[in-house]
Amino acid sequence: MAAHEGSGIVKTGPSASPDTVSGWFALLQQNPLLGLTFLNLFDLVNYALVGLIFLALILALRQASNSWMIIAAGLGLTGISFYIASNQAFNMLSLSRQYSATTSGVEREMLLAAGQAALAIHQNASYAGRGIYLSFLCVSAAGLIISAVMRKEDNFGKSTAYIGILANGFGLGYYIGIILAPEFVYVPLSVSAIFLLVWYLKIGSRLWFLSSKGIY
Repeated sequence: MAAHEGSGIVKTGPSASPDTVSGWFALLQQNPLLGLTFLNLFDLVNYALVGLIFLALILALRQASNSWMIIAAGLGLTGISFYIASNQAFNMLSLSRQYSATTSGVEREMLLAAGQAALAIHQNASYAGRGIYLSFLCVSAAGLIISAVMRKEDNFGKSTAYIGILANGFGLGYYIGIILAPEFVYVPLSVSAIFLLVWYLKIGSRLWFLSSKGIY
């Protein structure tokens, strides 16, 4: 493990994730929040919130284009479900507690093997694995469809629609970058993140306004 400097909002503990299953178990026992942070806990929260936003938008925009919104719903649900299934944060936390509670060498070996299997699944949810490829692809495609349909809806405004198109278009550009220029693959992701933040804020404020007026 790296020196004890903390990571992000967690100021104590190692600044890098462990490289062994036993190290993960120890970290999750000593500092569960930091361990879960390294295991992308906040990505789970993000995907759950994105799911709620998409649900609200699909309900709000279904009259503008019901068929396209059904496709968007299917893509969004697939992407979110795939990421949640791939994330092993809470499974690893449970295994670490079982590992700490047992003194049996055989059981500990079994739990270490289970932890290794969980990490193999979880690592496929990182930007180096196929889990995030499918989930982010589906969610970005759903967002692009929603943004395109949003252009037909006066209640959200053209600027919100075009910001969404840029946000999700750059998100899909990540996959072009992987093929054509993998050394610059972070560029479309970084640009997408900026536009996504603005898009979500504009959507949230607009939905709040429309709800207060009884429109939705």
